[in-house]
Amino acid sequence: MKKLLNLLPPLAFAGALLLIWHVVTDLRLVSPVFLPTPGRAFGDLASRFADGAIWEPLGATVQRMIFGWFLASLVGIALGAAIGLTPLARDLLEPTLEFVRPLPASAMIPVAILFFGLSENMAVSVIAFGSIWPVLMSSIYGFGAVRVRLQEVSALLGLSRVEFLSKIAIPSAMPDILAGMRSGLAVSLILAVVTEMQASLPGLGRDIFLAQRSFRSGELYAGLVMLGLLGVLINHGLQIAENRLLRWRPQRS
Repeated sequence: MKKLLNLLPPLAFAGALLLIWHVVTDLRLVSPVFLPTPGRAFGDLASRFADGAIWEPLGATVQRMIFGWFLASLVGIALGAAIGLTPLARDLLEPTLEFVRPLPASAMIPVAILFFGLSENMAVSVIAFGSIWPVLMSSIYGFGAVRVRLQEVSALLGLSRVEFLSKIAIPSAMPDILAGMRSGLAVSLILAVVTEMQASLPGLGRDIFLAQRSFRSGELYAGLVMLGLLGVLINHGLQIAENRLLRWRPQRS
């Protein structure tokens, strides 16, 4: 019952936004060419589900996003452990990371096109580059804190390097790692859409771009609504996984 009550304020706010949207379009404060009614946008989305036209671009976007995010997570956690637990690695890599980290991922698209062409590898590499930073920085922080707090304890207990990583370092750093992975997944969705628009790859991003170019505002906003729903579902799934992996952590009231 408490969870249902907690849902009321966000649902009420979402309903208020939809009402404002409806009023604006009903009074024609914005041209219907640029802003369709909520009914038209959701109707176009429902029709795409009904005729199955949504599944192919949706699957392409999700696959591209997951591949890039998974690659970024693997590399980010491995580098984060090396940098966070090894002072020498931090001294060697930190200047390079500070140089590369501020680069916008979208600025890497032309470079990736030069190497991979207009291909899936190009999109995955750009997505991985952009989404690695939340995972990497969170992992560095998490493993760095482990080094300060618990490394001496593991030495006193006579644990091997593998035992230290599996029994102390990784469980202790896991909250920070998962927080970084959640942020990285949101970035990967954004970059999947951007690469589809830039490189004309099949997916929701290309569909939205083509709808905008041909002034099909209903399809454009239907695509935006689909992206929002996809983001909510993915975030909720990661929250469930995080709660299960971190059962030992006290739950927030």
